[in-house]
Parts: sequence; C-alpha cells; structure tokens
Amino acid sequence: MSRILVIDDEPKMTMLIAATLAEAGHAVDTAGSGREAMEKLSGPEYDLVVSDIRLPAPDGMEILKWLAANRPDSIVIMMTAFGEVKTAVEAMKAGADDYLIKPFPLDELLLQVQRLLERRRTEQLKDLREKDFESLVYDEFIGASPAAAALMDLVRKVAATDTTVLITGESGSGKELVARMVHHFSSRRNRPFIPVNCAALTETLLESELFGHEKGAFTGAVARKAGRFELADGGTIFLDEIGEMSSALQAKLLRVLEERRLVRVGGVEMIPIDVRLITATNRNLKEMVKAGAFREDLYFRVNVFPLAVPPLRDRRDDIPTLTRYFLQKMKFPYPDLGGEVLERLQNYHWPGNIRELKNILERAVILAGDEPIELDCIGLEDDDLVGDRLVGPVAGKSLGDAEKQMILDALKRSSGNKTEAAKLLGITRRRLYSRMKIHGLEP
Repeated sequence: MSRILVIDDEPKMTMLIAATLAEAGHAVDTAGSGREAMEKLSGPEYDLVVSDIRLPAPDGMEILKWLAANRPDSIVIMMTAFGEVKTAVEAMKAGADDYLIKPFPLDELLLQVQRLLERRRTEQLKDLREKDFESLVYDEFIGASPAAAALMDLVRKVAATDTTVLITGESGSGKELVARMVHHFSSRRNRPFIPVNCAALTETLLESELFGHEKGAFTGAVARKAGRFELADGGTIFLDEIGEMSSALQAKLLRVLEERRLVRVGGVEMIPIDVRLITATNRNLKEMVKAGAFREDLYFRVNVFPLAVPPLRDRRDDIPTLTRYFLQKMKFPYPDLGGEVLERLQNYHWPGNIRELKNILERAVILAGDEPIELDCIGLEDDDLVGDRLVGPVAGKSLGDAEKQMILDALKRSSGNKTEAAKLLGITRRRLYSRMKIHGLEP
C-alpha cells in the first residue's frame, strides 16, 4: 500500500481518481487547491503525487519545484489538458516522473502508478544490495555427504510451504546460503530476498532498518525510508543472528509478526506486510529463553520449522568437492589437490567451518604461485593454532600484493626473524626466501 496525494481543482475529477486509486489498495488524500496541497505536503511524506498543472496559486509547476527541492523521493505525475503538451514536457524537465493528458482512461492512470511505484521499489532494492549486501561463503550448495543430503531434503520440503524457518549452526557453516535455498525453491522465488544482520547494528539503527522511518524521526533522518520488511513485501526476509536482538526490539518484532502490519519509526500509519520469515542464530535460543535473554513467545513464533546446518567436521566427505569448487572459482590452474594435502584438510577439525576453508585456500593459492598447492602452503595441524597464523589475504588487494603484505606482516611480527616468519605463514624457510626474492624483498 502506498500513500498518494491527488491535487485537482475539479471536485468530480479528484474524487474519481481518488476512488480508483483507493480501490487498487492505496491510501489516498485529496487537495482542491495549491494552498491545500502545500499544507498536506508539509506533513508526512507521500509516495506519489498526482497533480494538475493548472491550479489556484500555487500552481502545479510551483508544487512540482517544491517537491523536487523538499521531497525528492516522492514520485510525481502531472496532469494537463489536451493542447498543453508543451507544458507537460516542461514539467518533465522540472522533475516530474510522467504526465497524463486529460481526458485519460483510468486504467492508464493505474498502470502508470503501478509502473512508477515498482520502479522506485526496484531502485531501493538495488541501492540496498549495493550498500550492504554481504558476499556469500559460496553461491550454491556443494556436497553429497549424508549430512548434506539430509539437510537438502528438509530444505526442499519446507520451501514448498510458507512456514517460518529457524536455521541453527556454527559461524561460517553457511546459514545464509540455506536461507537463500529455501527462498529459491519457494513460490516467492521471483520476489525479493532481503537479509539483515541483527548483530551488525545498534538497537536504534536496527529498528529503523527493519521497519523504516519517517522524515525527522531522529537526528539524521532527512527523508522517509522504507524498512527491510517493506522492501521484502511478497518475498522473504532473513534475520541473521536473531539471538543478538535486544528485548525491546524482540517485542516490536513479535507484534509485527502477529499483526502482519508495521509502523515506521516516527510514524502513525499501519502498513500491511506480506513476507516469509527466516531467522538464523549460532546461539542456543532455548537456553537464552531459560536465562530470560530471549522472549519465549517470540521463540515459539520463529521456531516453527528448525533446520540445523551441520559443521564442516561432520561432512568431511564433502571437502574434496568444496576445495575443487573454490579453487575453480579462484581460477587456480591446479584445482585437484594431492592426496597428502586433502588428507590434511580432512583431518583438520575446522572451527571456522566453510568460511575458514575458503580463507585457507585463498592463502594457499597466494603461497603456491604458479605451482600446485603443497602441504607447506596449507600449514594446518589438527589443533587450535590456526587463529595465531596469518590465514587470510588482505581485502582489496591483488593476490600478489596480498602475498607481499602477508610476508611483510609476518616479518614485522617476528622482528625480522625469517624462521619465525615462516612458521607464522605456515611455510618452509626455503619457500619464504623464494617468495621474498620474487617480491623484491631482501632475504
């Protein structure tokens, strides 16, 4: 549902347009003059404005210019009489999104409104993805182990329904990927999938991200913003790390889920929503409920169909397939690892799961250069020492630059001791000297 203001000094025309838009499910206000329109426009922001050009002062062009300067997010459709096309073109140049020439079929108006609102929604989704879309650990489910096969079977069964899903699993095990799979196999697949990391934002920011806010709702709210629930309308919203949500926000979320409506921060209007909810956590919510850290009623609301993502150590048979997949994605010329290297990977306990595997393979590719990956490139032992080594490349750098930076970091941490630096990197002293020479570093 969108908020629309219809401005026209012809009462019959105004009421006819308003009734048509209201019947289509929109919340519609009307104004019979430029002055009345300005009074209403100074209040809560409208999603779309339909205005005649010729109005008692201020006229439609003045209103358009005011909207462009003060309500840039509002969509504007200008109406004009036949023979005034030149004026309509001027309105387009001044910032109108489209125009209609009177008289026009009401179906044409509805199609235009629907098209412009959908375009705006698409733009908002694009901005959202570009702003904070987190890259997946991998973009398709890889594995044929019994644990992986059992999970896939459950995913396909629950995807065929609209049931709320709670995904549990260790950090790095691929919970968001599983959520995307549920969405992909569902009837909502052609609608948005909107992820939200509840642990990445403060309580105030998370509330605004989830439910949106009105202009002036808080310092910095310079324009109205649709929340993730609104952007996910018709699709799926994924709340990752829901266990990190504050008790106050848990209560607000519960109310939205129960009523299937929300109110933006600083607003009063009830906005209906149609979304499928998928949540995920690496914490034990049942224990949190017992400790009073998570609402019991919300727990029962989100834990309708639980999916447990197995850790990588429980699906070791999938490691050869996963390593080949990652190395091919990295365009490494030797994606099939030798037996000793695979054995080392399969014997490791993987506390960081698939995310750690991907990081270690990126590091191994850097160290191997143009040669096959050897044991000293992996540098793993079945203990907890991996976190003390340099296990990942430097973000934003090429592989060569990242390798050079890793060598410099290791030398700095070891105070120039080559033997200690090689240990930190998980390679032999001989290979360290070789890589230093390649990068122009004095051995």
